[in-house]
Amino acid sequence: MDRNTAFVLWFDELRRSDVDLVGGKSSSLGELTSQTKVPVPYGYATTAAGYRHFMEATGLNGKIKELLTGLTDVEDPVQLRDVTAAIRKAVCDADMPRDLADSIRQSYIELGEKVGQADPYVAVRSSATAEDLPDASFAGQQDTYLNVKGADMVIQKVKECYASTFTDRATYYRTKKGFDHLEVALSAAVQMMVFSKAAGVMFTVDLVTGDDSTITIEGAWGLGEYVVQGTVTPDNFKVKKDDLTILSKMVNTKPVMLVRKEGGDCEEVVVPREQQKEQVITEEQIKELASYAKAIEAHYGCYMDMEWGVDERDGKVWLLQARPETVWSKKNSEKKGASDASAVTSNRVVIVKGLPASPGNAAGKAHVILDPAQIGEFKDGEILVTTMTAPDWVPAMKKAKAIVTDAGGMTCHASIVSRELGIPCIVGTKSRSVEATTTIADGMDITVDATNGIVYEGIVADIVKPVAASGAAATVVAAEPVPVTGTKIYMNLGNPDLAEKHGKLPCDGIGLMREEFIWTTFIHEHPLYLIEIGHPERVVDQLADGMRKVCQALAPRPVTLRFSDFKSSEYRNLKGGDKYEPQESSALLGWRGASRYYDPKYTEAFKLELKAVKKVREEYGFKNLNVMIPFCRRVDEMEKIVALMAAEGLHRGPDFKVWLMAEIPSNIILADQFNRFVDGYSIGSNDLTMLIMGCDRDNDTVAPLFDERNLAVKRAIRHLISVAHKDGKTVSICGQAPSVYPDFTEFLVKSGIDSVSVNPDAVISTRKSVAQIEQRILMDSLTGRGRVDTEDYTW
Repeated sequence: MDRNTAFVLWFDELRRSDVDLVGGKSSSLGELTSQTKVPVPYGYATTAAGYRHFMEATGLNGKIKELLTGLTDVEDPVQLRDVTAAIRKAVCDADMPRDLADSIRQSYIELGEKVGQADPYVAVRSSATAEDLPDASFAGQQDTYLNVKGADMVIQKVKECYASTFTDRATYYRTKKGFDHLEVALSAAVQMMVFSKAAGVMFTVDLVTGDDSTITIEGAWGLGEYVVQGTVTPDNFKVKKDDLTILSKMVNTKPVMLVRKEGGDCEEVVVPREQQKEQVITEEQIKELASYAKAIEAHYGCYMDMEWGVDERDGKVWLLQARPETVWSKKNSEKKGASDASAVTSNRVVIVKGLPASPGNAAGKAHVILDPAQIGEFKDGEILVTTMTAPDWVPAMKKAKAIVTDAGGMTCHASIVSRELGIPCIVGTKSRSVEATTTIADGMDITVDATNGIVYEGIVADIVKPVAASGAAATVVAAEPVPVTGTKIYMNLGNPDLAEKHGKLPCDGIGLMREEFIWTTFIHEHPLYLIEIGHPERVVDQLADGMRKVCQALAPRPVTLRFSDFKSSEYRNLKGGDKYEPQESSALLGWRGASRYYDPKYTEAFKLELKAVKKVREEYGFKNLNVMIPFCRRVDEMEKIVALMAAEGLHRGPDFKVWLMAEIPSNIILADQFNRFVDGYSIGSNDLTMLIMGCDRDNDTVAPLFDERNLAVKRAIRHLISVAHKDGKTVSICGQAPSVYPDFTEFLVKSGIDSVSVNPDAVISTRKSVAQIEQRILMDSLTGRGRVDTEDYTW
């Protein structure tokens, strides 16, 4: 049998080097089965050859290539959703070639014979050929199907795995990593199902501290998916690696679990009250799992991330998956090449500039290589500086913290490989008049800002802090595993000085940056007063500096700045404000937001805000900055403001989005007309509720009547989402409701909202909640159960 052309390979025929044949997950299962003594449920894997045969025999390669031409902006969630849905439908509608289907069917029958079961239950797990690599982890990007029974159903689920190659998140991830969509092939691992009474995950390094002397085990009742997704808070056990002593046990309440139903489905059930606070595994099982983790790490030679289950039928402990852990493996290797803290500086002395080929920041010692014969001298964690790379440079490039080249463009070898590896890279410095190789000295400490294409002298503290100074803060990223969600989770932020701290949270960007904080904390003076005394630059510089901090901390994730939304009473509190502000009996409904920007009495002040935005985008180079217009009552107001921005050099386009705060009923009722002037909406649920319900949100007397969850508000929101999506506009929400009411978040997700922006302390809980909601929606659609809304949201 030719392994390269076979459609199916058994686990004991596979090794971890077979990633090209069966992907990371399947090859790892093969390695565990064939090369270790840990108990792994047996099974087989369809191959990349089978996937490519399916794509070619059905003509899908051409069809998918054609559909992908419609994906011009992967950051546009509506476009991404529509294109990937069309591709998945095309895959699912295609008939599987008979020879491939026969191979899958016969292997399923043989699997039943090997384990002594007719029509055994199996798990069908997707395994992409670039998955679970230490520097390009695709884990979780494709689908897994549990409790599958019967050859026909296995064949169907394999096809659905093929379709899941083009989920929104997988397509987005490949684009960002620079992988060719048509080059990645998919394997499906068909593995004996473990009917877990308890299951979970296990790591051979502490994800919070990076301590590799311990093993962390987490588990909950039922199937392990609820631990991976963050649906429940699992029990947590720490085990000393050298002698398997149990160092700590944290037993949490686990109110729900995912279980197998007779007939093949899975469902969520309530854990019996007396069992909710019970420890899910015994001390003997903890030690048994730890011994397996230790053996697997020794075999692979790196930190490992594993999944396990305890079978309800006989109590047997099984290892279900194992893959290299990526976060601390990378961090601890970076420590080896970290520069001495004495090189830290706050000055930004530019050495060279070039093209930002692969975004990101890094700092360390430069290693200048002019002769390919010197490649072997390159060490882990150094910054590679050279004229240009070639294929035989890849071993050195994999060790590099960052790469800087004299020559090249966005599609040169250095650019493409750096994007694949996720390494910051600047190319083409020679075209900018100064060569990197002649200006950067070998061994020199440098900071590479590859988001903006600039190399600075020394270790610039506020761009990249050395590990010794910021290691504790860096652990925030790895402190708690969080699930991937289709709905983007943005964050609300006011204080720019907190951007670096909160930027480490697992958010997709800033959905609401409140400009008012900068005014009250740093500027203090009314903009028209500063213009009068001849110091308008104070506004521009202070605003730009605050915006830069946020954009830098979040880059390349998007940041949406809401222009000033002070009421006249609040502007009057700024120095000099008395002269320029009217006395209004109801400032909340008065001269605020959009109505100020084009007013001749205020427009010169608004232009200072526009100049600050332009400075951040063009002078500082942070193109991830977008803007949002608050409290815009009329369509013609929006038209005037967009024209005013364009006159100041800020033009709506693919890399500059203009959002509208949807907080007035007219924004909802006239959304079809506002669509012409905006790229999307962010619902301000506080003001929207106030104006729909007629309740002054600052009035305690009517406070009991103020409720964002009122049906009138929900109908308005659902109508906005529907009308916005018809014209390809996105909808988010930045009001307080999602941070406070989980049921409101569920309503938003079910209504098809594109993103939710919440306070920093709610980011993780909201992402977990949204993941659970999305999973329920997916399971309902797969099982045909579809949950019916109890309220009528019809407009």
